[in-house]
Amino acid sequence: MKRILMTTGMVALSTQLAYAGGIDRSGQSTSILYEDGNYAEFSLGVVDGSVSGTAVGQASGDVAETYTQLAAGYKWSYGGNWDLAVTFDQPYGADINYDAATTYPLRGTTATFDSTAFTVLGKYNFDGGFSLHGGVKSQSIEMEVGLPAAGYSAAGARENGFGYVIGGAYERPEIALRVALSYHSAIDYSVGTTENGAASLNTDITTPQAINLDVQSGIAADTLLFGSLRWVEWSAFDITPAGFAAANGGASLVSYADDTITGSIGIGRKLSDQWSVAATYTYEGSGGGFQSNLGPTDGRSAFGLGGTYTNGDMKVTFGGQYILPGDAQTIVSATGPITSDFTDNSALAFGVKVGFSM
Repeated sequence: MKRILMTTGMVALSTQLAYAGGIDRSGQSTSILYEDGNYAEFSLGVVDGSVSGTAVGQASGDVAETYTQLAAGYKWSYGGNWDLAVTFDQPYGADINYDAATTYPLRGTTATFDSTAFTVLGKYNFDGGFSLHGGVKSQSIEMEVGLPAAGYSAAGARENGFGYVIGGAYERPEIALRVALSYHSAIDYSVGTTENGAASLNTDITTPQAINLDVQSGIAADTLLFGSLRWVEWSAFDITPAGFAAANGGASLVSYADDTITGSIGIGRKLSDQWSVAATYTYEGSGGGFQSNLGPTDGRSAFGLGGTYTNGDMKVTFGGQYILPGDAQTIVSATGPITSDFTDNSALAFGVKVGFSM
């Protein structure tokens, strides 16, 4: 079952690479804690989306920028009861660019949101298959937005914050059973902000709390069934620079009305001592209502395939996904109001992970 687990781990990662709720990207996995012995891994993902809409008969063009996603980790095993891991990921992000050459009302609008996180995790293994894990996270964010149609721009300087992770698991290795639950705390920031080229008041931003549930079990010889649920409190996420709020009756620059729940299910199969494969399906329901112009999708479905090649102590895992972001409406202008429709969008995501057992 071990080689199947390597494949499912990469496919699970790729399910978080594109158009998840809010600006979720990495899924904040703790799966490295369950690798055997000392272990290191490195991963790279690329997401190429096509997201476009229309308003007052004018097309926006493709507003989704291609982006890359990096992650790495190292795990130590101590005496059978203790495991320690250090991980790097990019948990949140946004890259939006409305082509300035179109006649769309928001032409020229751009937005980026970047994050990096370093997490130190520890796990203690009890008798009977139970374990507890937890750790601390150092996470930084920065942002930039330009709204030429409104004569507005803002930039938030990189700011660091701290949070924590806590959870537990039950395992039965003889049947590849694992049920793992993890809680990721919210992290608060006071971001130094420049608006229209001048220093403004700091902007308070909270990246949301989240809960991950991961389940897997062998269902036949060399065959694994696995799935996950992820809840994120996106309704608590808000970006409201002081100058923007003053000019727009207290309105938020970015906010979300609903939390999100993302579910994934898949099956993995070991083909030989060197090869295993897996297939996944991911679903995130739509929240309804109007979405942000800086993230004009609502929910998603995704179909993924992945494989793992094992050569001695090295495992190379690769996966791809075809993603269907949910249709969305946005408010282009409060006067009227003028609304837009984003429909029939898609994206492709590809990822590769290299792991070394030591």
